[in-house]
Amino acid sequence: MNSFVYQGLASRVVFGWGRLDSLTEELDKLDARRALILTTPEQHHLGERVAAILDERAAGVYPEAVMHVPVEVARAAREEAARLDADCCVAIGGGSTIGLGKAIALESGLPILAVPTTYAGSEMTPIYGLTENRLKKTGRDFRVLPKTVIYDPQLTLTLPAAISACSGMNAMAHAVEALYAQDANPIISLMAEESIRALAEALPGVVANPENAEARSRALYGAWLAGICLGSVGMAIHHKLCHTLGGTFNLPHAQAHAVVLPHAAHYNREAAAEPLRRAARALGGQEADEVGPLIFALNQKLGIPVSLAEIGLPMEGPAETARIACSSPYYNPRPFEQRAIEALLTRAWQGLGPA
Repeated sequence: MNSFVYQGLASRVVFGWGRLDSLTEELDKLDARRALILTTPEQHHLGERVAAILDERAAGVYPEAVMHVPVEVARAAREEAARLDADCCVAIGGGSTIGLGKAIALESGLPILAVPTTYAGSEMTPIYGLTENRLKKTGRDFRVLPKTVIYDPQLTLTLPAAISACSGMNAMAHAVEALYAQDANPIISLMAEESIRALAEALPGVVANPENAEARSRALYGAWLAGICLGSVGMAIHHKLCHTLGGTFNLPHAQAHAVVLPHAAHYNREAAAEPLRRAARALGGQEADEVGPLIFALNQKLGIPVSLAEIGLPMEGPAETARIACSSPYYNPRPFEQRAIEALLTRAWQGLGPA
């Protein structure tokens, strides 16, 4: 057996239908008295619901989270937390909201209680991202890892089927890349394979019937495992390309991940053949070169856009993205090859399957 290092992450996870009602109990465990509640403008109503549960322990609702956490938004949120004398943040929503909580924690050290309503996975990671001058920069700092995460599948019932599908495939990307990460280890690989299997089985049920409680719960379970993968090992070419597409072109995060994933996996089919066989088995196949086409077919089944052009990437986007990504590449089992990556992105821009 190859040598490995496994570092567990210290988060308390509370999973179950209706567990949002345990918020005050979880704040007690954090010794927190005054919580700033973070949401996006669209989920302001959820923030108000949390405020009603917390009553006098709610410092206020701050509904200003946006995609990719622009530095000016992060700065304003930190100032608001200080003004309201908050001693913790309750971030309820998806990756944008939890990312804003992390931006506050990065400088203030305020603990985060995360309540994810999508499948993004950010809640299980010490990874943060900030965007400035069209470039998204990520970092890793254990101050931004949420102390407690409440997974309440009931909160995902109102997540539209189309967003559920994209968010779920975003989660699957974390698990796929964990299998061939530079610091992959047996524990995380087990979680990754189980995550891929759970998401591939659950997401069609969620799309067919968004109120399917069993499918919703299993999808959130798969997303939780994917989040652990994302927080525990490094990512590779897929995440580098998606960070570039998001930071430079402001593409919607989950949709970009869903479109790029089959192509990125296919790029690594020979260099990461054994890890990708595990992904293939979880998807109902056998061999590494089936993973990209199987994910592409799953995207189609879920009704996800398969073209980067459809979600806003201009014609010059593939070439510029390839250039930027290759100028500061992440680890990847296959070296970054600018011409091949531009070709990969061009196929993704056109909506063609991986080749």
